[in-house]
Amino acid sequence: MKRLFGWALLMMCLMSVGAQAQQENTEAEAVTDEEIEKFASMKDSVNHFMEVKQAELESMIKDNEIFDVARYNEIKEAWGDDAKLAEINITDEEKAEYAKILETKNSLSDVIKERMIALIKDDEVLGAATYNKVNAAMKTDPEVKAKVDELIAEKASARTPEEEE
Repeated sequence: MKRLFGWALLMMCLMSVGAQAQQENTEAEAVTDEEIEKFASMKDSVNHFMEVKQAELESMIKDNEIFDVARYNEIKEAWGDDAKLAEINITDEEKAEYAKILETKNSLSDVIKERMIALIKDDEVLGAATYNKVNAAMKTDPEVKAKVDELIAEKASARTPEEEE
């Protein structure tokens, strides 16, 4: 009986120490306005980079010398089905050009991800610890998420036309 009581007392002590440590961690993990600002700036930079790359891809399709947008869409619908490609009389030149566009399109997510990782790892821009801290706070605190979203929107609307190009 004494042994059981001893174990129960030990467990209660460990739980209270764990709860106290968790509370201290939560207090230590409070996100500052500066960290939120850095996080929002990084996200805005990534969003802007993504918009620029998307515009480049759209230009690649619209300004294409091999086919126009309607033909691009026709090839896109038939792509992967040899019978449909034969039916639309696709040329080797069109196949090569469409494959080039498709490769660019497929590589975009990797390029954007690499850009984001580079910004996160750069301590002058954000830093991995700050990224993780703010990201975790956004998941648990709707107020932090709202602040970040608001700052990102402000930064996007404050861009000059030169930055948009």
